[in-house]
Amino acid sequence: MPYPVSPPEQPTPPDGEQARLALEKKRERYVWYYLAYFLFGIHIVAFVMIYAVLHAK
Repeated sequence: MPYPVSPPEQPTPPDGEQARLALEKKRERYVWYYLAYFLFGIHIVAFVMIYAVLHAK
């Protein structure tokens, strides 16, 4: 009885390449976080300035 034949294996990138890709994904995620915090902060400042202008005597 022949052994079951496994499907051809996909070539995997070297470990160094996988580590580089994982680090790149992590850094890209951090860039999006910083962008989100920056935009949120700009809106808070804008709302405070609008409030100050509308309530100035």
